[in-house]
Amino acid sequence: MTALRYVYAVCRPFRSALQSQLAGVAGAPPKQLTHHGLIAVVSTVPEADFAEEPLRAHLEDMEWLTATARAHQQVIDALTVVTTPLPLRLATVFRDDSGVRTMMEAREEDFRRILDRLEGRVEWGVKVYAETESTEAEQPAEPAETAKPEAAGTSGRDYLRRRRMQTRAREDVWQKATAFAGRLHEKLSAFAEDSRLHAPQSATLSGASGQNVLNAAYLVPRADSEEFVELVDREKDDAPGIRVELTGPWAAYSFTEEFAEEPEERQ
Repeated sequence: MTALRYVYAVCRPFRSALQSQLAGVAGAPPKQLTHHGLIAVVSTVPEADFAEEPLRAHLEDMEWLTATARAHQQVIDALTVVTTPLPLRLATVFRDDSGVRTMMEAREEDFRRILDRLEGRVEWGVKVYAETESTEAEQPAEPAETAKPEAAGTSGRDYLRRRRMQTRAREDVWQKATAFAGRLHEKLSAFAEDSRLHAPQSATLSGASGQNVLNAAYLVPRADSEEFVELVDREKDDAPGIRVELTGPWAAYSFTEEFAEEPEERQ
């Protein structure tokens, strides 16, 4: 069976060893491929799964895609502990080592420029959610006789009044969360070296409760990460219905331009 080369990331040479039991995509351990003073972190994958046609079919298989993304991310996470990697897109595959080196040579200038910018830096993710469901739960329960608009007279008016109150409560939480998210992003952006605003995540896709009003990434020097985390903790608002989620430190996916995309495992 022919083995192809799966490329996880490009980085500068590093001395610390990766975890001895680290397995990459398709179970093979990652290795370093050196070219002009840069390192490509690669592993072998079977042609039967990663040649163009089978790979295209696999990318439509959510179970296969999730397992591959998880293995890819495990290698990136291990690299982030020992160096500053420039992650490449999921399922970046070449025929052999020579193909990897040709790619590195063609993009060497871009790789060096971005690695210079990312050196010693990590990415932190911050999301803000408007928890409108918790606000609705705080509303007084409706008596049985007023629970439906079909009830006559006062019951119908009470039902409509309660519905208006719930709508206003949701709008109030949304406005407060949006205003808080704007203030938080401004303060975190001032602290970080760079930031990126991503599209809000769909609750249906992410499975997270509430409505996502801020989905941002911040590029922070590794040495300043503790201070950044403390800043997020201090800025968390006590207003009901607002939730802040902090994730990281990650490899700087959001700041690698066209080379990488944020994997589902991280979102």
